[in-house]
Amino acid sequence: MNKLLYLFLFLCVPIGCKQKTNTTTFKDSNISAIKLQTIQYASGFTIDKQEDYTIITVNNPWQKSEKSFSYLLLNKNDSVPENTDYDAIIRVPVEKMVVTSTTHIPSLEMLGVENSLIGFPNLDYISSKKTRDRIENGLIAELGKNEDLNTELLLDLKPDAVVSFGVSGKNKTLDIIKQSGIPVLYNGDWMETSPLGKAEWIKFFGALFNKSKEADSVFSEIKSNYLKAKKLALNAKKKPTVLSGSLFKDIWYAPAGTSWAAQFINDAGGDYLWKNSKGSGSLQLSIESVLEKGIQADFWIGPGYAKNLSQMAKTHPVYEQFDAFKNKNVYGFTNKTGKTGGVLYFELGPNRPDLILKDLIKILHPELLPNYELTFFNKFE
Repeated sequence: MNKLLYLFLFLCVPIGCKQKTNTTTFKDSNISAIKLQTIQYASGFTIDKQEDYTIITVNNPWQKSEKSFSYLLLNKNDSVPENTDYDAIIRVPVEKMVVTSTTHIPSLEMLGVENSLIGFPNLDYISSKKTRDRIENGLIAELGKNEDLNTELLLDLKPDAVVSFGVSGKNKTLDIIKQSGIPVLYNGDWMETSPLGKAEWIKFFGALFNKSKEADSVFSEIKSNYLKAKKLALNAKKKPTVLSGSLFKDIWYAPAGTSWAAQFINDAGGDYLWKNSKGSGSLQLSIESVLEKGIQADFWIGPGYAKNLSQMAKTHPVYEQFDAFKNKNVYGFTNKTGKTGGVLYFELGPNRPDLILKDLIKILHPELLPNYELTFFNKFE
């Protein structure tokens, strides 16, 4: 993903923490009873298990998507069941894979199948040391840009599957890959409506590698850690006020009240100043309105792509008027990077919401986590 989309994800991804189990129907005359793998928080996919095959259904892989995608997972030598509708057939376990978002990489690593990754667009965006070592050893091919993949090289790699994300249903490159006979699957983790919903997409990859039990176990631990941290935050004696976002071309972009970023602040025991605003995307505010409401905010979390206070002041001198700036209570996520500049927060954060939440609790209520060291954020000097 490019940096503009990453910033969009930080500010705009909708949020909602209802626990649920997804259900779906699949037209197959041979199915007597579908066994659904439990999906508690994610709304974008379901996993339907049969004795001889599995069906992954992906819903709403991009905004305003009107189509769902069904993927049939078969063991290597099994025959295709009759009277089924599907968008791709994938032989499992997958042995060679191409993914297109850095958010996919932690799932592969947590499942212990990172050696299956053979190609990726924009290798410099990858921050994981484990995967960077494989890149430096020539084991992962550079495939260009996500919106313009090097199809010739990709086809030569002969992956068992390509996992992509979409911002629309129009992608000529993916059409070429499909026509070549290589299965293409959409992963909609970035569209999820809760922090735990994003993390639960590890189950999507678990099904592709016949590691569903392992994926369930990893997610259960992340969920437990998140809920324990959220409960811990309830012990805070006060809720400090929090400002977020930054200026871009005279417009202040900030998370809306039910956005992904706003939910983290709320769960961490912070008082986000725009928590009552409507919408799950990004607010577009005037600098005058932000000054009026946020000039006395205790903390400023997520000030865009700045790396320190000096850079912020040079970019927009008005930032120096905020109390959070004056008191050096500004925290960003851009300084924790991989060897080639890939931002750790964008790669690992969606997969480890428990660590994001602990970071914010440490920032807002350091007394609750006295020995914890920040994973993604750092205090601007």
